[in-house]
Formats: sequence, C-alpha cells, structure tokens
Amino acid sequence: MTWIHPLSAQTEENANVLGGKGHGLVTLRRLGLPVPPGFVISTGACRAFLRDGQLPEGLGAELAAAVSALEATTRRRFGGPGRPLVVAVRSGGGVSMPGMMSTILNLGLTTEATAGLAAETGDLRFALDSRLRFLSGFAATVAGLAPESLEAVTRRGSGGEETRLAGAIAAVEALIRERAAEPVPDDAMRQLELAVRAVFSSWHTPRARTYRELHGLSHESGTAVTVQAMVFGNRGDHSGSGVAFSRDPNTGESTPFGEVLFGCQGEDVVSGGSVTRPLSELAEREPAVWAGLLEAMGRIEEHYRDACHVEFTFEAGRLWLLQVRPGGLAGRAAVRVAVDLADEGLISRREALLLISPRHLRHVRIPRIETAGTLDVLTRGLGACPGVAVGRVATTADRAARMAAEGPVILVRPQTSPLDMHGLAAAAGVVTARGGPTSHAAVVARSMGRPAVVGAVDLTVDVASVQAGGRTLPEGTVITIDGTGGEVVVGTPRIITAPTDPHLHRLLAWADEISSGDSGRDHIERLTAAHAVLLNPR
Repeated sequence: MTWIHPLSAQTEENANVLGGKGHGLVTLRRLGLPVPPGFVISTGACRAFLRDGQLPEGLGAELAAAVSALEATTRRRFGGPGRPLVVAVRSGGGVSMPGMMSTILNLGLTTEATAGLAAETGDLRFALDSRLRFLSGFAATVAGLAPESLEAVTRRGSGGEETRLAGAIAAVEALIRERAAEPVPDDAMRQLELAVRAVFSSWHTPRARTYRELHGLSHESGTAVTVQAMVFGNRGDHSGSGVAFSRDPNTGESTPFGEVLFGCQGEDVVSGGSVTRPLSELAEREPAVWAGLLEAMGRIEEHYRDACHVEFTFEAGRLWLLQVRPGGLAGRAAVRVAVDLADEGLISRREALLLISPRHLRHVRIPRIETAGTLDVLTRGLGACPGVAVGRVATTADRAARMAAEGPVILVRPQTSPLDMHGLAAAAGVVTARGGPTSHAAVVARSMGRPAVVGAVDLTVDVASVQAGGRTLPEGTVITIDGTGGEVVVGTPRIITAPTDPHLHRLLAWADEISSGDSGRDHIERLTAAHAVLLNPR
C-alpha cells in the first residue's frame, strides 16, 4: 500500500485520502496557482496508526523517499547547515475542522540548520525567531507542555532582539528538558516522525471529538498530514501572512474581506493573539501581492462556483497559497452569494437554489440589539458572526461548560484556542478581547452559527470577572452581545429582527419558477417549506 502522495497537479486521490487541506492544495496547483511543494501522508496511515499504536509498515521508507524528493525539488537539505530545508507539518481531515488538530511549523530547524538559515539570509534575528517558533510549537504539540508555560518563558529576557530571542530559546529548551520525557531531537528526520505521530494522535483529542460530534462528522475517517516546504511570513518587512475571503462572510457582499499581519507567520493571524490589520492594507503596502491574491480568488471562485476562503503567506514580496475552502458562509451571507453568483452568470438559478439549505434559511432573519434607546454598553468590538446572544458571563471554558447546565452563558476570553472547544460548544455566544474576524474564536463561532464579538480591545478578563470602561462585572452577570454590530451590553436590552432580505425574496421567486419535473424540485420544496415555517413558526 502507498501511504504518501506527492502534492502535485497530477495527484488523482480525493479528499477522503488526502484530507480536505491536501485535496484543496492539489486543486490550487491544477489552477496554476502558487503552492509550496510538498507531499501528503494519507488518512489511511492515520487509521492504521490509531488502530495499531505505531506507524504503519513501510511508511518510514516512504517518508525518507518523499523528503529526498522534496530536497531535490527545492535544492535544499533537510536539517543541513547549507540552504536548509524547513517544513510545515499540518493536519487535514476530509472535512475542515478549523484549529482542532495539531500543526507544527519551522520543523527541521536543528542547531546547524538555524545557523545555516542565518548565514543564507544574513538575518540572525529571523533565524532565531523561526527556531523559537519551532521549539514552542514542538513542545506544545509533541511534548504536551502547556501553552501558558511556554508563553511565560518566551517573554522573558532583556537586551537587544537577538539577545532576547537567544535567551528565550534557551529557556524553552530548559523547560522541555525539565518537564518532557525527552528533549527536542537535533535530528530533522526524527523531528518529522514525532510530528507525524503527534498530528495523527490529535485526531482523538477531546476538542476534536467535540467538534465532530457537534457537526455530525465521523470519528473513523482520520486525518491526513500535509508536509510542505516552509514559506516565511516572518522574514522582513515585505513578508507576512493573512486570511482572505473572496466575499464578506458576514454579509455576502462581493468585496474581499480578511486580515493580514506583516512580518508574522500564519499562526499569529488565526490564533487571535495578535492585533491584525484589515486585508485592504495589503493593497497599499504590497500591491503585487494584493493583485496576485485577487486574481487567485477570482480563479478559485470560477472553479468552485462559490465564494472561497484562503490562507496565504508572502515571503519577500512573493505570494504563496497555503489552504483553500469553498463556501462555508451562513445565513444571509450564503443567500446573497448564491443570488449574486447567478446574476454574474457564474452559476444558473437552479444551481443557486441548490447552494442553499433549510439550515441557511433559519439564520436569514438576523436579530439585532435595538440601539435607538439607552443602552448599558460595557464595550464594543468587531462583529464576527451575526446574531444576538444573551447569557451569564463565564470566563473559562470549563466554567462555561458547567454553568450552561443552568442556563445560557457567554464565554468571555482574552482569546480562544482549540483547548476551549468544550466551552465554545456549551456557550450561546463568545466575546474575545483580542483577535479579528478570522481568528480562532470567529471561525469556530461562525461554523456553529453562534454570535461572536472579537477584538474588544479595552476588555480585560480575570479569573472570575471582566473589566472594561472602568467597570468590573463578576462572573455570572447577564450580558447581551450583538455579533453584527459588535456591542456587548449589560443586561437584556430590547431585541429586534431585521426585515427579510431582498435577496431571499429573489431566491424564492426563482424557486416558484422551477418546473415540477426539475431534478432539484425536492430540494427546492424543502426550502420553501422551511421558509414558510420561518415566517409562521406556530
């Protein structure tokens, strides 16, 4: 059996084998778009590992051959001192599970390779920053160290930037020696083997199981592992990373939407731990990258005949695409996109109807907080998922899960991580102090249809209270959040429902035009029935 497949346009395997991420990258290559070279370890290898407790027979030899081929393609040496090959190791189930499984970036940065990267680029700060990122990711994912412990030691140190980074590296290495079963190996192939094992094992973490149960996904399929040559968003002023939607995921408007960070890697964008910049700033600072991104999203929309969502990195002014997801918009945004795509001639009216399910219609009439009267506003952030949620403040995922048994809760966090999944699942809505509309909290809330407010920058979250605007609210205080306008209000203000969207009227008018013999009639009848229930719930 073949466990590894090259990440090339000629690969024929589907998402069940390559995972959604790997299959999407193959599609991007077929479209002629820039994708870092690499290979995919199949979901079958994951299933064998989970069944037997060890990597399947033959995978080690295939892994060595795949790395050798990648070295030849990139003209680099894995873990070597001269022109080192550094890779990203990412998970990817057949269906997207954002942030639920493990990823390790900058793998292969051994001591020699770090020195080689510094010599090649003439930038010691960049090489040390990349090494620190690798050690922190490896320690959390493979060695199981708590992210809070790692964050605490990486922030220590003084002096110049290079001195501080060197001190942080030494501190992380010491922490690993103290608390982990073994130190980080200084052998690139051993690092890769341990990383693959860790990604496979992350399939059965509580957060991943919770996500699959919420979305009705199988526990049996396993994850693929995508291994690609690293592209460095943290390499200087003309590098960065971002997330882009071809259309606004909150409204469906045909305007590129997303976030970008300059001089940073993708994990900084999606974690919600950094203050991101609007995607539009890319047009001002890196016009060539912006033009390439717009062209890429246009070609992707034409291929999928739907809106798309991409993760990207640019290194020294050159654009690279790292992931693509078609569709995935909810409620009113999905309806508008379907109607607009039909108006643009990209799909037919029948196809527009088939893009919309009764679930989309349940979220079309979006409630809002009535702002005409006097509101007791605690803070404001960015609306990341439309809707209104009312509940008691919970400041940790564990307490949100416990408190939800006695009524709705709002999870309020500095930022969320995959470790908060059980709290996000239990909460009626989520508020974060940091992060933007493509952060972990926003993406997960959007996938579950839960109202979310992110980036409430004056909000401070303590062990059992939240503070903003000079006020302190104890945990358990009832608040109301508006995931459209971004308001966080104390108490229960008046809530109104927005009028029915004109795009929905047009869509349903098209449904009336479909003949009874149409192959999609059953689906369309379910849509119209769902709409009737929506308008007349009794």
